[in-house]
Amino acid sequence: MSADPETLAVYNAKAAEYDALVNSEGPCERLAAFIESLPEGGRVLDFGCGTGSAAAAMRDHGLKVTALDASEEMVAFAKRQFDLDVVLGTFDDLTSTDEYDGIWASFSLLHASRGDMPRHLAAILRALKPQGRFNIGLKTGTGEQRDSLGRWYTYYTETELRGLLADAGFTITHTNTGADPGLDGVIASWITIDCHA
Repeated sequence: MSADPETLAVYNAKAAEYDALVNSEGPCERLAAFIESLPEGGRVLDFGCGTGSAAAAMRDHGLKVTALDASEEMVAFAKRQFDLDVVLGTFDDLTSTDEYDGIWASFSLLHASRGDMPRHLAAILRALKPQGRFNIGLKTGTGEQRDSLGRWYTYYTETELRGLLADAGFTITHTNTGADPGLDGVIASWITIDCHA
């Protein structure tokens, strides 16, 4: 995740509340499809894993999971709740090459600044094996701002995000859009894109 202190403070204070929110709708079809797209026993990175439910689901399907998050309380929750081995770190700690069959970045990179996104996408592409899968979820819109809780967000239009992914070298395979209430209670539009290296 981003190292923004105000954003991290919110997640440190609200880890359990966040976990309840993200798991309130039951199993995630998008996650199930991502898991199915990966080779049996493949290596996967949950990049900004939050409280760890997605990483645990991937592990329970036989994948070799690395989970990373910058919030100390999110990391502690994931270890306690799901018995996960989670790395405390930021987006800049991804330095591997050809290591992962898949990288899952579900509503985590929206906390990175717009200027840093091309660098993060380049690191993700480098860390993926040839034809490795990448799934990203972001809130849609324009500009950058803090929400009412103090979390830093960067918003993207679908066209902008597609351009960033193409420029980074990804091939887009599937896009989904919708709107849901977030931790702040505000209904926000979002986009998820599945692609491969």
